[in-house]
Amino acid sequence: MKRIFAGVVLASTAAISAQAADLAVKAPYLKAPAAAVYDWTGFYIGANVGVGIGRDLVTHDYPGGGSLNSFYQQPQGAIGGGQIGYNWQIGSMFGPMLIGVEADIQGSGMSDGYTSLAAGNGANVGYNQKLDWFGTVRGRVGLVRGPVVSYFTGGYAAGSFKTTVTQPGVFSFESSGTRSGWVVGSGVEAALGGNWTGKIEYLYLDLGNRTDLFGTQSLRTEARESIFRVGLNYRIGGNGMYVTPPPANWAGLYIGGNFGGATARNRTTSIGPWNEAFNLAPDGFTGGGQIGYNFQAANWVFGAEADFQGSTQKDQRTAVLGPTAFYDAKMPWFGTVRGRIGYSIGDTLLYGTAGYAYGNLKTNILSTAGSFSYNKTKGGWAAGAGIETPFQLFGLLGPNWTTKTEYLYVDLGSVDYPFATAVNTTKVTEHILRTGINYHFNQPVVAKY
Repeated sequence: MKRIFAGVVLASTAAISAQAADLAVKAPYLKAPAAAVYDWTGFYIGANVGVGIGRDLVTHDYPGGGSLNSFYQQPQGAIGGGQIGYNWQIGSMFGPMLIGVEADIQGSGMSDGYTSLAAGNGANVGYNQKLDWFGTVRGRVGLVRGPVVSYFTGGYAAGSFKTTVTQPGVFSFESSGTRSGWVVGSGVEAALGGNWTGKIEYLYLDLGNRTDLFGTQSLRTEARESIFRVGLNYRIGGNGMYVTPPPANWAGLYIGGNFGGATARNRTTSIGPWNEAFNLAPDGFTGGGQIGYNFQAANWVFGAEADFQGSTQKDQRTAVLGPTAFYDAKMPWFGTVRGRIGYSIGDTLLYGTAGYAYGNLKTNILSTAGSFSYNKTKGGWAAGAGIETPFQLFGLLGPNWTTKTEYLYVDLGSVDYPFATAVNTTKVTEHILRTGINYHFNQPVVAKY
């Protein structure tokens, strides 16, 4: 999941730097007068909900010598909690900037008890991982554009992490406790009227590595979690009289490009002599283009969008015992055709999206039973949400340009393929986070109502 954050950071950094430089030389994107000047300084408190997914590499030496099983545990589930923080809005050569601190505590339903692997003596070993809670203390720095701030965040993280290993009738082992590490992420926060603001945020948690010894065996676990969440904040003593300006004009045709990252949680079963179950977790960068059309009624925006993406996603770390098999799983490309429905708060568009998805899955297996290669294209569905705001590049781009940050969940269904004397089935699911720019072919985007 590091690639998800790295991909979005690369794209977002360019967008924020360009917008910052442009603020010093260009007029505002929305030309309608604001009801009040927005100031982010002050305390806030709020709540959030979302989803988390892990990509936790596990290496089990069984029995004692050599790494016979190497695989990813992927605890996934809903998360929710609260946050409190303080912002300072300051001036800079790039325009208004935000510096802040924030602490949060989260309950988590993230778990994964799917993996069951051959132990070499006729019985399978079951693995279970859970993240019961986590919390962070972070700094924030961002670019302020009136009632919208785009920010990066990072700091300290801790969480309750538990791994259980069980072989029926032979042994049971549990490793649990509070792990600590670091967190980085990014987000966008916008005023909703009065003292209320809403945010969309991504966090990447690294809670370290741990090696446990039991009997003649060793178990090494990594804890790497990705968090996607939305939040609502109440600003104590904030701009209570602030009224959002009229909506921008989003109607018409647009075209653009995007860059980001993705990780898969591909549940795989091998039915045959070994009857194993494990995750394949291709992870990497994505990039491509999109085209769409919007209709607008007052603040509401309805549209359709199609995109096509190249991808570097791969998993070359999964190796299981029965028989000894090394997996190389990739997703070279995918695309979607989706509807969008959104609500424009001034010149900021908050939207949800859903529709058809398709993608290419390649799996190579090198094993003691032979070598096998599979290449299949599958269709399924996608759903997600995002935020779109103005974008101008050092004064070179006009008001027809926007930038967006978007999360998509993709489900491409199941793929069956023979493996030696077994049949493998992989259910393909993806978590995607990306940033893009769009050019709108309508007149310069100004307040319409």
